Amino acid sequence: MSKKTKNPHIGSSFDDFLDEQGILEECEHQALKEILADQVRRAMEDKNISKTEMAKKMHTSRRQLDRLLDRSVSNVTLATMSKAARAVGRELHIALV
Repeated sequence: MSKKTKNPHIGSSFDDFLDEQGILEECEHQALKEILADQVRRAMEDKNISKTEMAKKMHTSRRQLDRLLDRSVSNVTLATMSKAARAVGRELHIALV
């Protein structure tokens, strides 16, 4: 019988793993952007706001709105997210915790 090698990752969290890989912060940023984009999309659906109408409310182009709603595009500014929130009757709140 061979002796099993202890896995150094057993017992650690997924966050610990991502941190060890050097990508925790990047993953957190991407996750937050995706959550915000999904919330905007859901609010648009709840209020029956089309993309064209939403772009007009935000004083931006339909293309820029598509970038905001695209989960793979990570470089959306807080100002743009705030505009989107106001356009659907919501507020963007950011806090340090």
